[in-house]
Amino acid sequence: MMDLKWPARAGALVHGLMQKIGIAAVAALLLGATAGRAEAETIAPRPCASMVRQKIPGSGMTISKAEAIPAAAAGVAAAGAAPGRFAAPLPAYCRIEGAIGAHTGPGGKPYGLTVAIALPLDWNGRLLVQGGGGLNGSLKPPLGTLAAGDRSALSRGFAVVSTDGGHRALGPDPSFMADQQAALDFAFNAVPTVTSAAKLVVASFYRRPIHHSYFAGCSTGGRESMEAAERYPSLFDGIITGAPAMRGGNSNLALKWAAAAFNRIGARDHDGRLIPGSAFSADDRHLIVQSVLRACDALDGLEDGMIFNIGACKFDPVVIACKGAKAADCLDAGQVEALRTAFNGPVSPSGRRVYSSFPFDTGIAFDGKGIPGFLLNSTGGPVAAGGPPLNVDIEADEAAIYASPMQQLTDTYNWTNLSTFVAHGGKQLFYHGVSDPWFSALSTIDYYRRLATDNGGEEKVLDFARLFLVPGMGHCDGGDATLDQFDLLGALVDWVEQGKAPQSVIATGESLPGRSRPLCAWPAHAHYKGAGDINAAASFECRK
Repeated sequence: MMDLKWPARAGALVHGLMQKIGIAAVAALLLGATAGRAEAETIAPRPCASMVRQKIPGSGMTISKAEAIPAAAAGVAAAGAAPGRFAAPLPAYCRIEGAIGAHTGPGGKPYGLTVAIALPLDWNGRLLVQGGGGLNGSLKPPLGTLAAGDRSALSRGFAVVSTDGGHRALGPDPSFMADQQAALDFAFNAVPTVTSAAKLVVASFYRRPIHHSYFAGCSTGGRESMEAAERYPSLFDGIITGAPAMRGGNSNLALKWAAAAFNRIGARDHDGRLIPGSAFSADDRHLIVQSVLRACDALDGLEDGMIFNIGACKFDPVVIACKGAKAADCLDAGQVEALRTAFNGPVSPSGRRVYSSFPFDTGIAFDGKGIPGFLLNSTGGPVAAGGPPLNVDIEADEAAIYASPMQQLTDTYNWTNLSTFVAHGGKQLFYHGVSDPWFSALSTIDYYRRLATDNGGEEKVLDFARLFLVPGMGHCDGGDATLDQFDLLGALVDWVEQGKAPQSVIATGESLPGRSRPLCAWPAHAHYKGAGDINAAASFECRK
């Protein structure tokens, strides 16, 4: 097991965090919110502009902006989301922005946790904290759109929090790690620090305390959500974990492993430079996907271009190997070997698995808007030292991963003891796109299996955690034949606050208009009943 010892400051951080959670209740008492919930809900929020002047004890947050935003009938689309994706209108709200721990770091660069909070005037008493993405560095609109179907958290009445994670960057720039505090904020400190501050700010604005707190994140945000459950178990009542970057060094090594396999058979230009994506032609990629469908599509009771019975899908590219010369309806021996090597994932010379394998799914050849599918995982350029990898020294690369302090701080794969989180009623919903080209859905399945094993078994883990797999979906969302719109947020609230555990959620998608399917809690899958509209979720049931 990886060494998960934290800096001494972390222990003090957790202790301070628990104190702040207590302060929130005390603050509510001092603000006059003790006369019962019904009476408290009649108390009007503070004027938005007054929040700039507020000094909120214990928050550590300096509020620099406060703007009253009118209701928007156009919904979240008015704030930059895809038109039609979020139909519900945005309510009138107060948007405040501030900073925690602002300081100047190496090279004179500014650092600190920048925080934005959306405070709807018609508040439902809940808080949602948004996770980050990539290396963080940008302040996303505090709207709460992740895994929320067509109604953002803000449109439902949640107070929503967003942060840049402790630094600013135009893209994935790791230079912020030269600043110790910024590196620690990215690794583990941002979520508890921002959340504890936000709870105090929200209670001050509404003059009454939050009654339930939630977190939703995907990728890096998914890793942050796992940290919340594992390291700060009393911080949230419900958590949504999407495609978590829970062991980034290992998954990066898996991508390097796959790229090397594809690069070895890739075409070269007249200067000997590797042509990116040339291991498989467009026709080859189409052949592979169609062959996967022939093997696995009907396993869920219906041939519809989607593979829901993921556990039963066993595809070996050897079935489309050419018997003679390369032809349009087969792959040559090098292509077959590259596929088997890449999808199997990195394995040491002694046979030790370094990362999970990747599933064969319909989105592996995706080349539309967004992250390319797994089959296009290769690089171009000169084939020389420092150029595209052709081979991988697994043992050396793996040793470097485990020697990395950042890997030790950000790894959330090994920890499965959630007893405190479970004891206070915490619930966690995982989701992962089966065609995710960055983090394998099988890695999340593996974590979920170990979570079950270490917490009383499969039936017991269903009391507090459930996993939903999304066929065809890439990293966090997107794909050319997928149903990537679903409301896990509503399902989570119902589970936490009403005890209604989600057996399934209904999914739709812009790439398949008019179609809906249930996403079933793993290991169940959506199976056609044998009759009924094949485009309607009601014609499917969850089967193990």
